Amino acid sequence: MSSTDLLLAPDALPAGFRFACVTAGLKASGKPDFALAIADAPASAAALYTANRVQAAPLIVDRKHIARSGGKIRVVAVNSGNANCATGEAGIQAAEQVCAAASEAFACHDYEVFPSSTGIIGVPLPAEKLVAAMPAASAQAAGTAEAFSAFARGILTTDTRPKVASARAEIDGQTVRIVGTCKGAGMIGPQLVPHATMLGYIFTDAAIEPAVLDSYLRASVDTSFNCISIDGDMSTNDTVLILASGTSGVALPAGHPAFRIALDAVCLSLARQIVHDGEGVTHVVELQIKGAPSDADARTIAKTIAHSPLVKTAWAGMDPNWGRLMAAIGYSGVAIEPERINIWFGRHEICRNGGRSPLYDEAQAHAYLQQREFTVRIDLGLGSGTCNFFTTDLTHEYVHINADYST
Repeated sequence: MSSTDLLLAPDALPAGFRFACVTAGLKASGKPDFALAIADAPASAAALYTANRVQAAPLIVDRKHIARSGGKIRVVAVNSGNANCATGEAGIQAAEQVCAAASEAFACHDYEVFPSSTGIIGVPLPAEKLVAAMPAASAQAAGTAEAFSAFARGILTTDTRPKVASARAEIDGQTVRIVGTCKGAGMIGPQLVPHATMLGYIFTDAAIEPAVLDSYLRASVDTSFNCISIDGDMSTNDTVLILASGTSGVALPAGHPAFRIALDAVCLSLARQIVHDGEGVTHVVELQIKGAPSDADARTIAKTIAHSPLVKTAWAGMDPNWGRLMAAIGYSGVAIEPERINIWFGRHEICRNGGRSPLYDEAQAHAYLQQREFTVRIDLGLGSGTCNFFTTDLTHEYVHINADYST
């Protein structure tokens, strides 16, 4: 890999981790499909998973392993090309087989291994291919920007490009590093709670206890990954994991502002990169909702708009059909007063007091919607609830990609 292929500056990588990516043979394309992240010593871990009641085998194993290890993980093993979901007990055994091979290769307990899978649902995972690839992965594992870049590429499925973000926090004269990578381009409508897929992996050299790390992750995910949608479909495999190696020697309590800001920045960057790489996307839309009865109500309205095929296809056609926004707001379930609603496309006032604005210029609005990125601002005029939410249009290309995905 040349220096131009690096996705991360060498000095941005936190110490205490090694990365590897090999070809195990799961993808018909022959591209790398098995990525590993290895902590040199047991790292504090926190993870959030999809709220979908149908959950992939690795998520079941992950919960069990984090509970048994007391929130300590040594190895993250991610295969792409197969979701290992709806595969029954055989899927659990396949995930555990991979964990057993990783524990032997990296001299750790099997319950210190965190497996992840992404790809087609309902196809048995050929664990033997991953097991056979483990020695090669172990041999090439390195704590370098090149190895991290390979890891970031190895987790992709329908993505067109890898997604990486980094940040630093200066704490008491010392530097704490955070890096993250994720994948996701379709089947994106995540709701990550304690109970085409989005997978995210974040690494830091801060020293943070698992319970405290969990509180940081929940807060950051809530305003980033939980505030994006491409198609509204919630995957069976969605996972966000953070590992803290502690190699910086900077011990952090809950709520440290510098670390929180840095982690928020990494998560928001990754989330927005997912939206920008959405399948068939021609427009990325930021929904700015304010004046709602509560923040939760503002998010409900944002999600309702973001999941409306009529709204999304209007955006695809650059059609300033604000009536579809009004309709979506009205059926969102939030108690609203239509005559209080104001809507803008960027700086262009479209709707005033629930009706067509006297300033509405259809030609200007249409021209504004021709931009790849634009903003829709909605003021409900009721309370202090707000939400910033990122979503996309819905195009012919999205239908084409997902109609042909498995064949």
